[in-house]
Amino acid sequence: QVQLVESGGGSVQTGGSLRLSCAASGNTYRYCFGWFRQVPGKEREGVAAIYSGSGKTYYSDSVKGRFTISRDSAKNTFSLQINSLKPEDTAMYYCAAGPPPCDMIMALQYAYRYWGQGTQVTVSS
Repeated sequence: QVQLVESGGGSVQTGGSLRLSCAASGNTYRYCFGWFRQVPGKEREGVAAIYSGSGKTYYSDSVKGRFTISRDSAKNTFSLQINSLKPEDTAMYYCAAGPPPCDMIMALQYAYRYWGQGTQVTVSS
């Protein structure tokens, strides 16, 4: 069992930055931790993932270069640094945990077993 709690969302202007955090508890060894985002009426979009074992990272093409996923093993947290924010980044962002391999499940929301409650990111122009 894994519990996930996101934090760090907020309202920023275009071009700004945010750092989202996901505090994980429970048995987090050898899980794929992913970040998804969702706007009303659309499916959740997987944007980044990291394997808790090796720390290897994966990104969707739509965010590569602006988003950085990282882990702090000592604190058992997974973060998503978002730079150069755009209005189209506005969404609810979710942290999720699922079985590896990360490269296969990164964008597959149904492959993830555990989810946080989400944190809202709003980008104004």
